[in-house]
Amino acid sequence: MRIQFAIIVVVLGMTKLLASPEVFDRLTYHAPPKELSPEAVMEDWPRFLGPRHDLHSRETKLLKVFPETGPNKVWEIERGSGHAPVVVVDDYLVAIHELDGLEIIECLQPETGKRYWKYDYPVHLGSNYGIRDAPRAGPVIDGDLVFTVGVRGDLHCLELDSGEVVWKKNLDDAYGHAPLFFGRGSCPLVYEDQLIVNVGGDMCVASFNKRTGELLWKTEHEWHASYASPVPAEINEQKQVMVFAGGMVRPPSGGLLCIDPRNGRVEASIPWRAQMFASVNAASPVVVENGVFITEAYTEGGALIEFAEDGSGSIRWKAERFGSQFTTPIAHESYLYGVHGTGGTEVVCYEIESGKEIWRDSIALENARLGRASLLHVDGAFLCIGAQGTLIWLDLSPKGANILSQTQLFRVPETWGVPTVSKGLLYVNQNAMGSRLICYDLRDE
Repeated sequence: MRIQFAIIVVVLGMTKLLASPEVFDRLTYHAPPKELSPEAVMEDWPRFLGPRHDLHSRETKLLKVFPETGPNKVWEIERGSGHAPVVVVDDYLVAIHELDGLEIIECLQPETGKRYWKYDYPVHLGSNYGIRDAPRAGPVIDGDLVFTVGVRGDLHCLELDSGEVVWKKNLDDAYGHAPLFFGRGSCPLVYEDQLIVNVGGDMCVASFNKRTGELLWKTEHEWHASYASPVPAEINEQKQVMVFAGGMVRPPSGGLLCIDPRNGRVEASIPWRAQMFASVNAASPVVVENGVFITEAYTEGGALIEFAEDGSGSIRWKAERFGSQFTTPIAHESYLYGVHGTGGTEVVCYEIESGKEIWRDSIALENARLGRASLLHVDGAFLCIGAQGTLIWLDLSPKGANILSQTQLFRVPETWGVPTVSKGLLYVNQNAMGSRLICYDLRDE
């Protein structure tokens, strides 16, 4: 890691050395964004599922009608491989990717792309089913710390303002190999003073002291690490953590674990995994009142799990035709919206209470080239990015799906992962054919 410039600030009598952002060789700056509307609501995006783990943002005053040329670029950087979305808190943006045999964690200034710091380490990438390994788990910012899980199990806790290592460990070395198809891809969860990780290996789930890395508890279970990220929940007024587990094992096994965050005890386990070896659990659990929706795209589809007062879980309803491969659905105003299929060919709407399919749409959206698209809800509508770089504002309701505005940011495959929106700026990974991280101006006047 190298800090080329620094400033000194004094806070409550303590002297702190902070990095000062600077231009670097992979950055191209295009133009400043528009000024934020004084009426705009702004919100950080500290983890890939958003500030409340539900793919909702309270941001307002966003550009809803795209010009013919699309939204203006603010800046872009050349990057390596990886599908991990960036995260933004205050004046810090953190990204992780692989470039030239190094896994790189970088902290940038969100409006300019200038870099505060870079931290890197060697990583060996393989491939499976013709797909090359790449970092998939997005960083998580919590206060003055940032946490990352690399594709080979390198778990880091870094200081957000400097990039200095607070603690680190390799999960495979410490707790045994986790059988996964494409390396690790589950984001960690910060829960109070804990960092909760779907580890795999000798344990299924582990909790670490977020400031020291000390192992606090472990959940031993036959299900291994998956690509789904743990999420917090409050079920029947009891705080829980939901982990949708399941690794590369024969016979395939996995499902939803309801875990007590105080001690790692499994309160309920509900098997849910495709009955085929080449399958993954990758969409994160969706908490809906006293239930949790889980989904996979290969054979079983989706299911709503409800929990009784005694903590036991059971399937309320199944939805074989609501199967998300790795994009997490959104619960919004009593309905679930998501992308169905291993190729992500249809957008679907289900009623949460009954499990009734309200509609599915592949005709109106067929020209949008959605593929494995991702959704988030922001500024009163759904923002969608398709697998070929199509950006769409959607009106999704029980009445159907309507395109409000559409533009082609670029035409490149594997544009996977939730786009990040914070302070009126949109951050998108272009993952092939000249891999880049691009910042677009979505501020409306």
